[in-house]
Amino acid sequence: MGVFLLGTRMDILIVEIINAAFAVLLLAWLLIDILKQSRGGGGDLHRRAHEAVKKEPTMLFTIVTVLSNIVISILYLGFGFYQYWDLGIVTSKSVFLSVTWILATVVVCYSRNRFLGENNRWPIVVILWWIFCSIFCSLSVSFHFITRFSSIELPYSWPEANIADFPSLPLSILLCLNAFTFRCSSNKTQDDLDTPLLQEKHGSSFRDSACYRNAGFWSKLTFRWLNPLFSSGRMGKLELSHVPSVPASETAEYASSLLEDSFGKEKKNETSNLPKAIANAVWKSLAINGVFAGANTIASYMGPLLITYFVNFLSENHDDSGYLHGLVLAFIFFFSKTVESLTQRHWYFGAQRIGVRVRAALSALVYKKSLSVKFAGSSKGKIINMINVDVERIGDFCWNIHGVWLLPFQVFLALVILYRNLGAAPSIAALSSTILVMVSNTPLASKQERLHSRIMEAKDSRIKATSETLKSMRVLKLYSWEQTFLKKLLQLRETERIWLRRYLYTSSAIAFLFWASPTLVSAITFGVCIILKTPLTTGTVLSALATFRILQEPIYNLPELISMIAQTKVSIDRIQDFLREKDQKKQIPRQTSAASDIAIEINSGEYAWEKNDQNSTKPAIKITKNMKIMKLCKVAVCGSVGSGKSSLLHSIIGEIPRISGAGIKVHGTKAYVPQSAWIQTRTVRDNVLFGKDMNKGFYAEVLEGCALNPDIEQWSDGDLTVVGERGVNLSGGQKQRIQLARAVYSNSDVYILDDPFSAVDAHTATHLFKKCLMQLLSKKTVIYATHQLEFLEAADLVLVMKDGMIVQSGTYKDLIADPTGELVGQMVAHRRSLNQVNPPQEDNSLTRVPSQLNQIEVTEEKFEEPNSTDRFPERTQEEVSETGRVKWSVYSTFITSAYKGALVPIILLCQVLFQGLQMGSNYWIAWATEENHKVTGEKLIGIFILLSCGSSIFILGRAVFLATIAVETAQRLFLGMISSVFRANISFFDATPSSRILSRSSTDQSTVDTDIPYRLAGLAFALIQLLSIIILMSQVAWQVFPIFLVILGISIWYQAYYITTARELARMVGIRKAPILHHFSESIAGAATIRCFNQEERFLTRNLSLIDDYSRIVFHNSGTTEWLCMRINFLFNLGFFLVLIILVNLPKSAINPSLAGLAATYGLNLNVLQAWVVWNLCNVENKMISVERILQFTKIPSEAPLVIEDYAPKPEWPVDGRVELIGLHVQYGPSLPMVLKGITCTFPGGKKIGVVGRTGSGKSTLIQALFRVIEPSGGQILIDGLDISKIGLHDLRSRLGIIPQDPTLFQGTVRTNLDPLEDHSDQEIWEVLNKCRLADTVKQDKRLLDAPVAEDGENWSVGQRQLVCLARVLLKKRRILVLDEATASIDTATDNIIQGTIREETSRCTVITVAHRIPTVIDNDLVLVLDDGKVVEYDSPVKLLEDNSSSFSKLVVEFLRRSVQE
Repeated sequence: MGVFLLGTRMDILIVEIINAAFAVLLLAWLLIDILKQSRGGGGDLHRRAHEAVKKEPTMLFTIVTVLSNIVISILYLGFGFYQYWDLGIVTSKSVFLSVTWILATVVVCYSRNRFLGENNRWPIVVILWWIFCSIFCSLSVSFHFITRFSSIELPYSWPEANIADFPSLPLSILLCLNAFTFRCSSNKTQDDLDTPLLQEKHGSSFRDSACYRNAGFWSKLTFRWLNPLFSSGRMGKLELSHVPSVPASETAEYASSLLEDSFGKEKKNETSNLPKAIANAVWKSLAINGVFAGANTIASYMGPLLITYFVNFLSENHDDSGYLHGLVLAFIFFFSKTVESLTQRHWYFGAQRIGVRVRAALSALVYKKSLSVKFAGSSKGKIINMINVDVERIGDFCWNIHGVWLLPFQVFLALVILYRNLGAAPSIAALSSTILVMVSNTPLASKQERLHSRIMEAKDSRIKATSETLKSMRVLKLYSWEQTFLKKLLQLRETERIWLRRYLYTSSAIAFLFWASPTLVSAITFGVCIILKTPLTTGTVLSALATFRILQEPIYNLPELISMIAQTKVSIDRIQDFLREKDQKKQIPRQTSAASDIAIEINSGEYAWEKNDQNSTKPAIKITKNMKIMKLCKVAVCGSVGSGKSSLLHSIIGEIPRISGAGIKVHGTKAYVPQSAWIQTRTVRDNVLFGKDMNKGFYAEVLEGCALNPDIEQWSDGDLTVVGERGVNLSGGQKQRIQLARAVYSNSDVYILDDPFSAVDAHTATHLFKKCLMQLLSKKTVIYATHQLEFLEAADLVLVMKDGMIVQSGTYKDLIADPTGELVGQMVAHRRSLNQVNPPQEDNSLTRVPSQLNQIEVTEEKFEEPNSTDRFPERTQEEVSETGRVKWSVYSTFITSAYKGALVPIILLCQVLFQGLQMGSNYWIAWATEENHKVTGEKLIGIFILLSCGSSIFILGRAVFLATIAVETAQRLFLGMISSVFRANISFFDATPSSRILSRSSTDQSTVDTDIPYRLAGLAFALIQLLSIIILMSQVAWQVFPIFLVILGISIWYQAYYITTARELARMVGIRKAPILHHFSESIAGAATIRCFNQEERFLTRNLSLIDDYSRIVFHNSGTTEWLCMRINFLFNLGFFLVLIILVNLPKSAINPSLAGLAATYGLNLNVLQAWVVWNLCNVENKMISVERILQFTKIPSEAPLVIEDYAPKPEWPVDGRVELIGLHVQYGPSLPMVLKGITCTFPGGKKIGVVGRTGSGKSTLIQALFRVIEPSGGQILIDGLDISKIGLHDLRSRLGIIPQDPTLFQGTVRTNLDPLEDHSDQEIWEVLNKCRLADTVKQDKRLLDAPVAEDGENWSVGQRQLVCLARVLLKKRRILVLDEATASIDTATDNIIQGTIREETSRCTVITVAHRIPTVIDNDLVLVLDDGKVVEYDSPVKLLEDNSSSFSKLVVEFLRRSVQE
């Protein structure tokens, strides 16, 4: 029992009264100033401005002052503890000095920034305290030396100097000097500061004050720097502009450069080590974070250590001095819990900061690498997964990294406490049982890890399939394959669900072990105590129980930590392997412009897309002789489909791995136009400028040369129209011309154009060739691949490709003179194509061509007509998110999704019974160990085990029921979303980037699968625990109840204040992640173009900016959580402190020591439990945003029903294939203009109909109306007399055949691409492959029909892809066939063969053809000419050609004029 000693002399008493007075004054000043600041914040603005000016010269003095106060506080506090522990006494001097110095330190930290900035002076009360202490310490130390080293006796008694006074003396003198220095300096500079300039900068100063980097010590300690952000959130909806930027150390640029330097140093060694590089980049932050983690662990064990003393105090009779002993204990409890709370908040926030930094650095490095590596074998999906999964996982590991050393440290501290209370044997028993539980948990954790890996694999497969399906949704709907692909997705999801179910049930077993472990460990430990007859008291028992409860965490964390380490290692290895891959640039060095006239040097060598492909029989390109292409040359590359034209161009720009040879050198800058257009989701102008400055004159010339002006004039926003994702709202020709304009505007030295004329009509192709190639690029070196042989003659050099080799090279005249050459064979086919066209009075028409040129408009296919461009702004909007609270309907939908919510009350009942039985078991053992209760050891331990086992059974039931609900709920939400998406109108996919759908299908669905059910349940469980503890405390002392009512009220107010800002930040986290993924995806798709234009730096900068936008949201989102937890933690710590004071002051007769001790023991968990409640409360709402986002996509407007039973057509329908259009009106939206205006015509069954017309005439809209992609506004479409608007969409689309303009292939095999429904035999597939001239190509791979098709069909040329699409349709054998520019990327010879095949195979079919090539429609039975949505001409081609003034005649004349040069 401690003894409290008061000073006995009047002099000593006066000194102590002065100490107490200063304590009261400091506390009063602090409270008054806080109140003043909360009422008016103007002073803070003024202070910040001063601080910005004066920060540098005063910083050193400030740090010295703060540290001096902290050191003196620790000295007096430490000396007081020493007296108590060692001597068993508490002196009034120690208490008063400790409390007053702690208050002085708080005041100094609080006022540090504001007073320094305002008048460079500390608060007067602090200065007076420093002066008093300096004088007091000086006198005490002086008197000590006088009395010790001389025989002089002092006339007056003086408080004796203690060991803390000696080091405090120089520090207190230093404090006085600092105060004096500041006071002098303030007079010199005040006038300079109060200037109008200061007032002008008020706005920016306030903006800076919100930033973390400008916050002071006290502001950082208490997270006050977030207050301006909360104010913004309260005033209105929080926007990105309201959120301050991240500190410099967390910016993507700084973090990535630091990591890159560190990884670069590692790379110099033979084995580069990414984990070591990350550790080197963040070691300082990790070390500081480790200090917080260690301090938090030590502080958390103070409670179990002290609980024995507190229970003993309550059990004993005590006098007045004893009460002070109890108050000191209460204060130590409060102090340790406050330290625990502070360190925990800064530990967690620091971990988040490190996570933000690591994520930003790795994202930037992976992006940078993805731009420099094209053919390394990493697929686009894999790289996206690295960003979405691996980088996030590595960032999250920063939370767990200190667990590696904290876990054994926690176990060690627990053993120390147990040894002190129970002795060696029970401690060893506790350690053994702890190890037993950990070992039992490890196999479960290993199984959980394996199951998690399986879930991730299944999820990867599903996301990959979803991504590919979304990109091709238009084609799938036209083929009526969307339900088949949906079934495949559902099968993949079912596989994922099987693993998810096993994973969650395994998690249930682990949760059971987690909650049952304290019971098991305590039963074994107390059992050993009883066997060895170790005396058990209420204090030691409760201390042990509190220790076991803390031991739960390391027991639970070990397997989780092992699992996290294993998962993180996998992620690090994946990223490390990717970063180690060799850069493309190192293999194909960029050459600077040489003084010679050589533009390109082509050396002999071999190139192959896959270096180690065992199934490929030959390289993609084989160059047998060296060539030199001179500057200003125009080089044409021609050849049949699959001959290697594109591969040759790719080898020139360095995009194919070189197997052998010296390589190809390009002198000067390059520009590249790929065959498959790559367009950014930006404005048309941005796409053309591509990072270069605007030169209006040249820009206008480029638009004119690339025939873009007619399109731009028709768009409502002109060249500021925003292009949709992957150019979905542009036609193929528009995309091609925009990327050609991009190349021309770059003003490069060498141009590589891959079939730039394939997607445009005859007139436009001529315009592009003359205006663009021959005029704008007249002084440039141009290499262009083409199927249009009419463009060969103008070339200076022609390269003819066959089977990946250049079989002929020379001028056009020389090559055409060789009758046995490859080119002549292609020209013969071209002539045959021309001979199909019978020119009407050729001579006259040719002479009229110049006058007609202005009348002939660009004629090209267009999926979305220019008339519909009023819908463009729709695509410019950022993702729409809900505002305000997550609606209760979202919660109710989620809770009742599984079994209509029937299991929810059962789960809650299990939790209540578990809590009651657990408390009962703890109370029983505390009560039974009291001296006056004679309970046998067997009975004591027997009833304890019985009650504990009962509580464990309810925990197991709770966990199993919860896992069952989680699986069912997740599946129902997924089915609702994915079904709704697949039934959506095609306009939804045009307006919604696939990244938005994917983020819901991946990130949000993962949150629903494994996170939200446990967050929601965790909140309910924590609330039940919290309420049960408050009820228990109220049973001990009713006075506790109103205290906690007040605390709960304040907590609810704080939470309501916080949630408005936090909710919007959480929403922004999801919204800001999508642009990063979209930019990644877009950049990887266009990596070849970006590299060729040397635009890597600009794209890297854009990527860094997007990452920083995401980081600032994550950074401040985590900060706001800690802001709230810190405040509510303090409130509950204060409540616990008041409870302890009440227990100390209540008479012994009024309380039950066992119950009071139990209340105090449970009270130790109050701050943790409260933080858990708050964290879950806020997290639940933030996480429920994922449910909200998924539910958004369950309410998408859907298409018409797939099948209408009452109107189902006969199985053989359509028989004749007759199509009647009656008064057909079509518009894209109620407020948009009509596109088709009363079209009436009939397509006879079995006839071939060609559809032609100028841009915006409505050709594509007509095709879309036929397939009901757009529903007519008026009129009818009848097929064999049946109104198609009355039948189901599947019944309609599955009976029609179409070859879309953009050839779409899916990742898989040749067989799955041709016959995904598996309706046909291999023999039938080989037949159509032979007819489409694809059989030889397929046979080149030993796997034949099982040969792999890459993502987006990238291992096939565009021409080959179109042939595959043709084969699909021929395989289906439909009565009505639509050819939508089906052979645009095929050479003339192959086209002739294909057209013959189509004529032969579709002799009894109705064929509707939209084409740019005149020979494609010239032999049709009928030609429909559209203009402005109306029928201009509809007759046979022969009759239309007889009329020289007909629109069709003009198109034929232009085609012949261009081709007559041959």
